[in-house]
Amino acid sequence: MARYRGPVEKIERRFGVSLNLKGERRLAGKSALDKRPYAPGQHGQRRKKVSEYGTQLNEKQKAKFMYGISEKQMRAIFAEAKRREGNTGTNLVLLLEQRLDNVVYRMGFASTRRFARQFVTHGHILVDGKRVDIPSYRVKPGQKVEIREKSKNNVQVVRAIELTNQTGMAPWVDVDGEKKFGIFTRLPEREEVVIPVEERFIVELYSK
Repeated sequence: MARYRGPVEKIERRFGVSLNLKGERRLAGKSALDKRPYAPGQHGQRRKKVSEYGTQLNEKQKAKFMYGISEKQMRAIFAEAKRREGNTGTNLVLLLEQRLDNVVYRMGFASTRRFARQFVTHGHILVDGKRVDIPSYRVKPGQKVEIREKSKNNVQVVRAIELTNQTGMAPWVDVDGEKKFGIFTRLPEREEVVIPVEERFIVELYSK
């Protein structure tokens, strides 16, 4: 299954939670979920019983949509998380957080992960001084992520930084908003990563 490219606000309404797929609209209270907090479609307001499998599938789908990855990528990340020492669910979340597009988003250089991914693929991001255009690139603690010189005054980047000043910065990155660069200082603790996903259900789903 390829990465989803359809209307993202329908996805948030389907799950009933914000997946941060819309940046400024969400902060302004103008997202579709704020206006219509129920699933899309003719029967969207009906309550549905969800099976155990359905719950597991929903959590996996939320993570996929939130981080903008395909099923193939999700399975590969899970396999890596399972190989590593420690809690598989925690490893899964940390691997997702290390993706370059997500780090760009966490540093406040993009208002959404979707825009961050686009910014990376178009070659606007440098890692330790070298251009990296692969969104799935795994950023390591201590690496420097910056916007290339020609793109530092991009209107969307400037606006994203303004919004981040309102919402706050992730504690595992150190960012210079004026010079448009940041350091991925450390891996976050699981409790620091606030996302509407219960990864234990994903582990249960893939472990069947």
